[in-house]
Amino acid sequence: MNNQIRKIFIIVLIMFALLGVGVTNTQFISASSLNADARNQRTILHAAETDRGPIIVDKTAIVSSEREQDSKRYARSYAEGPLYAPVTGYFSSVGNASTGIEAAEEDVLDGQSQTLLGQRLRNLLTGQNRQGGGVELTLNSQMQKAAAEALGNRKGAVVALDAKTGAVLAMYSSPTYDPNQLASHDMSQANSNYGVLSQDATNPMLNRATSQLYPPGSTFKTVVAAAALETGQYQPDTQIPAGASYTLPGTVTQLTNAVPQADGADGKISMEDALAYSSNTAFAQLGVSLGDNAVSSMAKKLGFDSPITVDGSDYTGTPWVSVTSKFPTDINDDKLALASIGQGDTVVTPLQNAMVAAAIANDGKLMQPTLVDRVRSADLSVISQTKPTVMSHAFSADTANKLTQMMEAVVTKENTNLAINGVQVAIKTGTAQIGNGNTSIDGWVIGFAPADDPKIAVAVVVHNVDLYGSFAAGPVMKAMMQEALAE
Repeated sequence: MNNQIRKIFIIVLIMFALLGVGVTNTQFISASSLNADARNQRTILHAAETDRGPIIVDKTAIVSSEREQDSKRYARSYAEGPLYAPVTGYFSSVGNASTGIEAAEEDVLDGQSQTLLGQRLRNLLTGQNRQGGGVELTLNSQMQKAAAEALGNRKGAVVALDAKTGAVLAMYSSPTYDPNQLASHDMSQANSNYGVLSQDATNPMLNRATSQLYPPGSTFKTVVAAAALETGQYQPDTQIPAGASYTLPGTVTQLTNAVPQADGADGKISMEDALAYSSNTAFAQLGVSLGDNAVSSMAKKLGFDSPITVDGSDYTGTPWVSVTSKFPTDINDDKLALASIGQGDTVVTPLQNAMVAAAIANDGKLMQPTLVDRVRSADLSVISQTKPTVMSHAFSADTANKLTQMMEAVVTKENTNLAINGVQVAIKTGTAQIGNGNTSIDGWVIGFAPADDPKIAVAVVVHNVDLYGSFAAGPVMKAMMQEALAE
């Protein structure tokens, strides 16, 4: 081979090598980003022509796809869209975007999951368009409606869990939005609607149940009480320091109580009465006495300081993960005192607070919350079913029983307006001060019922109100419990 031919050969070889590198980059390395690019018309067309699977509640499709007349495209339809939007999220073929269950179960709904391989092969052989599988949720439609009606137009969120399994029975966030506005195949219309929703000052697309942190106020006293009971040195009738005021360690800041009963007598109060009357002075001192390690350890066992996966299925696209609830660590006693009454740097999601209530109801076992009950193929055969999973044994059954007794006293001694005839109810209210100068309130309540055989655990927060948690959030919780117990 002469020198000139050798040079040409080398040049051709280099060109093929560069071509191979380019193809490899396009097919493998950059494939996912190219598919995700909203400008990719092939991806948009593919998504629009897929018979996306239904999302089902109580055997009824609340989200479905219908083929457009004289077209290969399918339109996504959301029945009672605003009611379920905090859970379903939305899917947009034109924007190649999704949220909520639509995103968490993307592979199943779009028919790409390996669990649907048999179905995909049948469609290939018969020449049918790809069909998505169905996702059956744990939600109870009547309880979801009860949550929406009771919360109304106020900002806030409601989460109801099966007290024993962790299944999500209701998850509602207000204000909400209509996902049908984002499902249009008209790109300009869909983009316009998204712009309006995303710029809305009320942030209707935010799921406040899993993606918003709030100071929990006195609901966090249940966590401190659990930490105290677990030491074995405290009982519901143990007298602990209280008083009409308490000076935060190392400061001149005074903590006081909302009602005189919370002061105790002669500077002391029983743990049960401290919880019943929500004594700030008692629980601030109790938290300091227990120490940062004891309180933060209990908070961690209950799910704090870790993100929580919500969808609950093994067959997900992008797992739905809540924002992380936090209890501060390595802090001075003044901040620990505030954190122990749910103020300062302690923040939670409503989901996290519902899990605290459920753990007390479930003998100290913290369950994995689940939104997905079953995954079905297009022919409705069951592919998988979510099984209850224990996340941790946060505390003993004995501690849970004592906490239940103390939370029942919250109703019988101080918040009789939240009693339900013929049913024992265990709750803890919370009134978290927010805003500049603590001029406003986040009203909280967590609880479960029946106290002697729990079926439902609930957390409710109503944001930016001027009422105590008992009056702002309490009626919402009561409505949820009554609906659950009526079934």
